[in-house]
Amino acid sequence: MMAGSTGLLLLLLLVEPWAGAAADQEAVVCAGAACYTAHRVKLSAEDAQLHCSKKGGNLATVKSEEEALHVQGALAQLLPPGAPLAERTGRFWIGLQRDKGKCLDSNLPLKGFSWVGGGEDTSYTNWHKEAKNSCTSKRCVSLMLDLSVPALASRLSKWTEGPCGSSRFSGSNIEGFVCKFSFKGMCRPLTLGGPGQVNYTTPFQATSSSLQAVPFASMANVACGDADESWQHYFLCKEKAPDVFDWDSSGPLCVSPKFSCDFNNGGCQQDCFEGGEGSFRCGCRPGFRLLDDLVTCAPRNPCSSSPCGGGSTCIPGPLGKDFTCHCPPGYRLDSTQQDCVDMDECQDAPCAQECVNTLGGFRCECWVGYEPGGPGEGACVDVDECAPSHSPCAQGCTNTDGSFYCSCEGGYVLAGEDGTRCVDVDECAGPQGSLCDSLCFNTEGSFRCGCLPGWELSPDGVSCTGGLTSLGPPAGPPQGEDTGDGEGRLVSFATTSSPTRDSPEGTSTVALAARRPSLPDSVPISLAPPDVLAPSGSPGVWMEASTHHPTATTGREASAGKDFTAQQSDDGTDGQKLLLFYILGTVVAILLLLALALGLLVYRKRRAKREEKEKKPQSAADSYAWVPERAESRATENPYSPTPGTDC
Repeated sequence: MMAGSTGLLLLLLLVEPWAGAAADQEAVVCAGAACYTAHRVKLSAEDAQLHCSKKGGNLATVKSEEEALHVQGALAQLLPPGAPLAERTGRFWIGLQRDKGKCLDSNLPLKGFSWVGGGEDTSYTNWHKEAKNSCTSKRCVSLMLDLSVPALASRLSKWTEGPCGSSRFSGSNIEGFVCKFSFKGMCRPLTLGGPGQVNYTTPFQATSSSLQAVPFASMANVACGDADESWQHYFLCKEKAPDVFDWDSSGPLCVSPKFSCDFNNGGCQQDCFEGGEGSFRCGCRPGFRLLDDLVTCAPRNPCSSSPCGGGSTCIPGPLGKDFTCHCPPGYRLDSTQQDCVDMDECQDAPCAQECVNTLGGFRCECWVGYEPGGPGEGACVDVDECAPSHSPCAQGCTNTDGSFYCSCEGGYVLAGEDGTRCVDVDECAGPQGSLCDSLCFNTEGSFRCGCLPGWELSPDGVSCTGGLTSLGPPAGPPQGEDTGDGEGRLVSFATTSSPTRDSPEGTSTVALAARRPSLPDSVPISLAPPDVLAPSGSPGVWMEASTHHPTATTGREASAGKDFTAQQSDDGTDGQKLLLFYILGTVVAILLLLALALGLLVYRKRRAKREEKEKKPQSAADSYAWVPERAESRATENPYSPTPGTDC
């Protein structure tokens, strides 16, 4: 059972480079077709990759949850439970990097990063937070490990990105790195039938005694015996047949007559049968057969133990020595080749717009504003949001490819958070002031100009000119005149003082004048206020200038004319009341002024008399009244007087 000279030479080649070298702290986990080594040494990402590549590997990939568990196991061995809490946390480089000049792409799972071994595809990500959008420097990813709290030890390490460090500075909180080595196959661990110890030396120069799978071309050093007597054996993991890997040994190792089957079941996988004089042999249960190593048992039908999981089907190989697992559609084999994982069909972009991956399949969806097309149409067709049945706009709606937009008629503006409602524009309260020269009246979707009583509206519909007007409301249009019955036409009221047959001379009558373009009823008309308004300072009778609805029809004009006539009558009454108020106010003011003047005059006369009395001197004669002397000779009596003694 001794290994040949070839095995000894390979062992020397594996061990010699490590003679006298200071090894860093490392732990090894092998599973499937790869081994992962965790190293506790502070290096930059570039130096860590160089360290892995010199041994035939790369910084570790973490492309699946299973692979993340293997990496987590290696880190847990590197940071044993007995270590201080401060030494059970840190960050460790993995092989995910983004070169300088390559920017963040948040639409991709890896955010624009790629694995150092090649490839950007991945079915697993575990980002701690959104990656930084920086294109000016190289960025590298590390695992955030925290084993200080037992509850966190079972959680998979999060990914975080940052600067890649340099030869002088490894990076913030970087404690080490993880390498990955891939192999074409693995050997089972060796079992001992007696006292002894096995140490494995891998091709990537790692040494361990507790591997669950041993990579191809590894050397096993078996030390048998105890302190009194010991001997060593060397074995090599070989490929004995295509995809069949095993050790170049047979039978249990380190067997001892003292223990027979009592020590580790004689090294047998299933049954151990003792013979005479301490001898024994291995056997298998029904349905299994003993393999060439005389220790391991394999089922006669390799699929009888249901080695394939995840819904896969086991297919026996030739002679019942091997099997293969086949996955159903929509799934693929994982790294162990014995379990099935979902296949992301959306990576091949099978849909016209949106692809949603599902377990074992996928489904296509349309973007917002589109819906699945019918027979003969495309996969997704545009939704007409402006259809009369479900238009979201209050007035105008214009459909676009995948969307729509709303619009408003003249005199309205869009409003609301979604921009679907229309509200009236107050043209009389604009930032540049009123559009009218005198009075301005806002209406729904429009406005009108007016003048104070005693003034009339000019033909421009904005300014006011002086003119005689009546105080009464308009009685109606003259014979043969248009009444301006539609929106968008100019309507004005003017008064005349000429005598008529039906009214007394000197009374005022009201004539209604209307102006409208000589166009067919189907032609749209509109009235826009002039750009420059020259104030005339002359108020007069008001008129309406409508800017609402650029198109007008005869059906709407008839009702609009009636409403306008009633409105003119009401506004005429208001003007009369306003004029009467002005006249009464003026009369009251004049009366007050006259009363004040009269009072002032009386006061001044009384004061003058009082001053005159104070200035005149008093004497005894002031108390007497003087009587004029009687004339001694009377005047000749009037001969014509009827009464003697009187003149007339």
